[in-house]
Amino acid sequence: MRLGGRLAAAIEVLDDIERRHRPAADALKDWGLSHRFAGAGDRAAIGNIVYDALRRKRSAGWLLDGDTSRAVAFGALLLEWGQTPASLDAALDGDRFAPPVLSDSERQAFDERRRLTAPDPIASDCPDWAVPLLEASFGRDWVDEAKALASRPPLDLRANPLKTRRDKVLAELEGSGAMATRIAPHGLRIPPIEGAGRHPNVQVEPAFQKGWFEVQDEGSQIVAELAGAEAGMQVLDFCAGSGGKTLALSAAMNNRGQIYAYDADKGRLAPIFERVRRAEARNVQVLSRASDLEAHVGGIDVVLIDAPCTGSGTWRRRPDAKWRLAARQLEARLAEQKAILADAARLVKPGGLLVYITCSVFPAENVGQIEPFVAAHSEFQPVDHVERWRTRFPAHPDAVRIDAGAGIRLSPARTGTDGFYFAALRRID
Repeated sequence: MRLGGRLAAAIEVLDDIERRHRPAADALKDWGLSHRFAGAGDRAAIGNIVYDALRRKRSAGWLLDGDTSRAVAFGALLLEWGQTPASLDAALDGDRFAPPVLSDSERQAFDERRRLTAPDPIASDCPDWAVPLLEASFGRDWVDEAKALASRPPLDLRANPLKTRRDKVLAELEGSGAMATRIAPHGLRIPPIEGAGRHPNVQVEPAFQKGWFEVQDEGSQIVAELAGAEAGMQVLDFCAGSGGKTLALSAAMNNRGQIYAYDADKGRLAPIFERVRRAEARNVQVLSRASDLEAHVGGIDVVLIDAPCTGSGTWRRRPDAKWRLAARQLEARLAEQKAILADAARLVKPGGLLVYITCSVFPAENVGQIEPFVAAHSEFQPVDHVERWRTRFPAHPDAVRIDAGAGIRLSPARTGTDGFYFAALRRID
């Protein structure tokens, strides 16, 4: 399939996403099922156009003075693929599956706007309602941070120290472009793909099947490290989901002590059993019922809450989510987070830690939850987050935004990770 056919398919998928307000992954999967003749390379290239168009939706449309699927798909190729109107004409010429070439009005818009600087709300490629939230979070840097959230993501992995060393995983993945991560001590990074490329399917590697590594964003690895789980502790991953942080905590504990993995949604726990087996994380016990928690009230050294959130910190990986997200959904998440904090807090033993994590960059979900919680629960006090960061990552003192009492923030522009928030509260004896 030539570029023209791939572009036409991407426009079709984008139309489906817009019309049915559905996740991009679902729309791409359905397209693939109905076009089984398309090879893996074609499907990857179509997916790249779709995700680039969603990441750069506002700036791509602005470039061609339109907001249609066609405008953002063509705009994505012009912005992200190094294409020009002339090169697109050449690529689409003679391709009977290609969409019509750029019209005179589209060319005129491109000629005019490529010489201009897009307004900040356009250049940020985020919804208007989210602009004040990003400004509140990042101040003068908000546009740079939003642009980073609209960039192509890397593929990050975590070497499993229960079974191997990072250098051995790097040797196993030679030729993939993998390199050691900048901050996370067990992390590996395969850089973002370019053009029609695709990341290697690392889960078919023998090293993955042997449990030598897991797929995990470097930011997720960092906040798990900051939690401070140690051998011999009793640790609870309160919103464990598929178990990414559970496995990282188990490795930090060197399989000594006990880590409980709990999630109110049993369905989200389904993948954890195979992952635990493959990683040989022998100190993990999965709790699937709320009643299972009662035996641990006031007895846990570290209770980690990977809170359900808007996921705004993961927009570069799931760009369709930022266009489906609305202020009312943020309000629903805030109520859920408040309830989870209160429920989890009772499990922390005196002297223990309550760790609160989100993959959101919105202040309301982060410090906006911690400050009122501390005000209402005087038995919990924030740790010194500056000291906590510098103790664990002394080589990177300025890599993140830190407020000593209000938490630590990671971001694509500052740390090259997804946007994570971390706060740790000590229960006073």
